[in-house]
This record gives sequence, C-alpha cells and structure tokens, in this order.
Amino acid sequence: MSARSFLDTNILVYSDDEALPAKQRRALDLIAEHRRARTGVVSLQVLQEYFVTVTRKLRIDDRTARRKVELFAEFDVASPSVGDVLAAIDLHRLHGFSFWDALILRSAKEAGCAVLLTEDFQDTREIDGIRISNPFSKMK
Repeated sequence: MSARSFLDTNILVYSDDEALPAKQRRALDLIAEHRRARTGVVSLQVLQEYFVTVTRKLRIDDRTARRKVELFAEFDVASPSVGDVLAAIDLHRLHGFSFWDALILRSAKEAGCAVLLTEDFQDTREIDGIRISNPFSKMK
C-alpha cells in the first residue's frame, strides 16, 4: 500500500502533457494508484497552479481544466492557514526554497504526508520529516 503522499502541481500537469508521453503515463499511474489507495493529497495552491499551467502552457480548454480540478479535489485537499504561510516563510528563509515550494512542503507536513511527489526538490532528500520523491528521476 502507498504511503500518504502529497502530489505537487507538476504531477497533475504531466497527466495532461501529451508532448512527454513517458512522464504522462507515470503521472497518470501515480494519480490512479493514490486515488485507489486513498493516500493522495493536494492543496488549494496545487489546484490553482494546475489550472493556470494547463490552460496557459498546454492550451487545455478552461472547461476541461475546471472539470479536472473537480476530479483532483476528490483527493484530500490541504487548505493552508496563516500559520502555514508564516511557517513557509521560515522554511524559505532557513533553506532558501522559493516561498511557493516551501508552502507545498508545509502543506504536505500539515496533511500528515510521509512523501512529497515532485520534481522541484532534490530526489530522496528528507526535509522536515517529509521524504522527497521525484517519480521521473529514472526516466530518460
């Protein structure tokens, strides 16, 4: 069974990226696996970033993208508080992450995730008790 895992925006975006079929297949597999196991978590930030990215960069129709946001919202959805924003600022200052990446990390921690699935951090690194896993790291 999969560990409770936070899916970063890039996982969701790759699920629609037909220009990168290997990453698309891997992203779709991860989404399906965590949906079946009920171990997937996203945040409001991830849902927002997904919509903006796929409508602007991948030219996905906004109605289709909206429907996908509804589907992704069936995962547990983390809603950061002011305290989470302040903690993300501290992570940003301490580690030098972008604020947005720090907020993702904080959201994963607060949602009780053991793993953050992303390609935005160093693979296999552990930060604040969260193991970073880049599911695309072994792809050519």
